[in-house]
Order: sequence, then structure tokens, then C-alpha cells
Amino acid sequence: MSMLHFISINLMERFMATITFDTLKFANKLKSAGVLPEHAEAEAEALADIFEINLKEVATKEDIKHLEERLCERFDGKFIQLEQRMTIKLGALMVIAVSAVATLVKLL
Repeated sequence: MSMLHFISINLMERFMATITFDTLKFANKLKSAGVLPEHAEAEAEALADIFEINLKEVATKEDIKHLEERLCERFDGKFIQLEQRMTIKLGALMVIAVSAVATLVKLL
């Protein structure tokens, strides 16, 4: 297998984010550190395979931003509804409390 190729991994087809791993550069660094050429090339190819397999499912910044936008859209309406319900319940409790105090004042 030639060491002159680059591996580009498409993380999300929609966003076309890629990570490039230069197997030749990696193998040359290993060789300069004293690793046998056959081992350096094998390690570079193995690492390239690992990147290709494992990085396909990595979320990109665009993925996270898109998810954040979807969650904000989904929950903003629910928070507004919750706030309205809590305001109504608090108002009802205040009416009950004022009524109870007024009743006690009349009785005493």
C-alpha cells in the first residue's frame, strides 16, 4: 500500500467536515524516531484505518449548533407555557390567601 495518500474522512454528509491524516508524514516521524520502516508504515496504515472507522460518527460544531437550535425551539415554547401556568397558580393562591385573611378578619 502506498504511503503517499491522504485519508479524508467525511464526518457528516450534510456539512462535509473532513479530517485529513497524512500517513506518509506520520510514518516518516516514526522512522526518524528509530522505528523500523515496515513497522512505521504498518502503524500509519492501522492508524488511518482507525480514523476512518471511528471518526465517522463524530459530531461537528455545525451538528452541535443545529441540535442546540432545535432544542431551543422545542423548549422555548414549553418554558413559556410553564411560566404562564405558574403565574396563574400563583395568582390563584394569592386570591385564596387574601380571601382566607379577609374571612378571619370578619370572624375575629
